Amino acid sequence: MDAVSAKTAPPVQQTSLNIILAVSAAHLINDLIQFLLPALYPVLKANYDLDYFQIGLLTLAQQITACVLQPLMGLYGDVRPKPYILAVSLTIVAAGVLLLATANSFLLLLVAAVVLGIGSALFHPEASRVARLASGGRLGLAQSAFQVGGNAGTAIGPLAAALIVLPLGQMSTIWFGLAAVLGIMVLTYVGRWYAAHQRMAASRPAVAPLKPAISRNRLIVAFSVIGALLLSKYVYIETFKSYYTFYLIEKFGLPVQDAQFFLFLFLGAIAVGTFFGGPIGDRFGRLAVIWGSIVGALPFALLIPYANLWGTAALSIAVGLILSSAFSAIVVYAQELVPGKVGMVAGFVFGFAFGIGAIGAAVLGALADQIGIVAVFGLCAFLPFLGFLTIFLPRHAELLGKEATA
Repeated sequence: MDAVSAKTAPPVQQTSLNIILAVSAAHLINDLIQFLLPALYPVLKANYDLDYFQIGLLTLAQQITACVLQPLMGLYGDVRPKPYILAVSLTIVAAGVLLLATANSFLLLLVAAVVLGIGSALFHPEASRVARLASGGRLGLAQSAFQVGGNAGTAIGPLAAALIVLPLGQMSTIWFGLAAVLGIMVLTYVGRWYAAHQRMAASRPAVAPLKPAISRNRLIVAFSVIGALLLSKYVYIETFKSYYTFYLIEKFGLPVQDAQFFLFLFLGAIAVGTFFGGPIGDRFGRLAVIWGSIVGALPFALLIPYANLWGTAALSIAVGLILSSAFSAIVVYAQELVPGKVGMVAGFVFGFAFGIGAIGAAVLGALADQIGIVAVFGLCAFLPFLGFLTIFLPRHAELLGKEATA
C-alpha cells in the first residue's frame, strides 16, 4: 500500500480525532493481550504448582522488560522517529500470545512474559508521542483518550478471563492473536499518517530545541518525586491486578470466576478515572489533579482491609476512580519539565511505572507467601501516603521560567 503523500495528507487538526481514537483502540488491544498473563494466574498456579513469588516473577519478567526498554525506545524515537515501529510492536505482541498459549513450563512462561513485555515497550512511547502530535494543543485530553484505551483493555481482561480463558484453559489465549492482527492493521494506518506528518514537519523551518526552565537540581527533585508518586500508584494497582482475585478468594471464599468480575469493576473504574483526569488537568492544572488523585484515594484505601465483600467492591471502585486520574496529568507534567524530549519522558514514565509496579508485585508476592495475601493488602493501603510528596514539585509558573507564587 502506497504511503500517504505529504500533499494529500489531511492537516493534523482535521485528522487528530481519527488518529487519537486509532492509537487508543490499539492501546486497548495491546493492554487486553498483556493482561492475558495475569488473567491466567489462577490456572497457572494450579497447573504448574506455582507459589505467589513465582507469580510475582512472571509479572516482573513481563514488566521489567518494558521498564528498561521504554525510555531507550522513547529517546531513540525523539532522535530518529520510526512511524511503522508501532505496527512492529503488535507483531511482537502476537508472537508473545502464541508463546503464552503453547508454553508448558514455568521457564517458557517466563519467555512468553518477556516477549509480551518487549512488544509493549516498543508500543507505548511512540503511541504516546502520536497522541500528543494529534492533540491540537489539548494535551491532557489526548493523553487521557490514549490512556483510557489501555485501561479499558486491562478492564476487559478479567471478563475475557472469566468467560473465555478460565473455562477453556491456557490454549484459548491463542485466539487473541486475531485481535493483535487487527491492531497491526490499525497501526499501519497510523504509521502512514505519522510518516506524512514527519515529511510535512521536515519541510518547515527548523525550530531551536527548548531548554528546561528550571535548574538541574530541581529537575532531579521533580523526577524523584514523580518516581515516588508512580511507585505509590503502580505498586498498588499491580498488586490488585496480580492478587486481588486471590484476596477475594481467601478472605470471602469467592469462586475464581466471581472474583474476576470484582477485578473487572476495579479495573473499569481505573479506565473511567483515567479518561477524566486529562481534561480536568487541562482545565485546572496538572498539579491539582495529582494532588487530588493520589492523596484523595488514601482514606478509601485505608478502609478496604476492614470492609465486607460489597464494601470492598465499593471502596476499590472509589480508589480506582480517584487514583487513576493522576496518570495522564503525570505524563503531560513530566513532558513539560523537559521540553523536546517527548518520547524519552513518556518512555521513562511508562517504563518506571511498569517496572516499579512489577518489582513491587514480586516483592509483595514473596511477602504473601510468608504472612498471607490478606495481610499484604493491609500494608498496601498505606502506599497513597507518598502522594504528599507532591508538595515538592515545581509549580506551573516555575516551569514557565517565572518565580513560583505562594
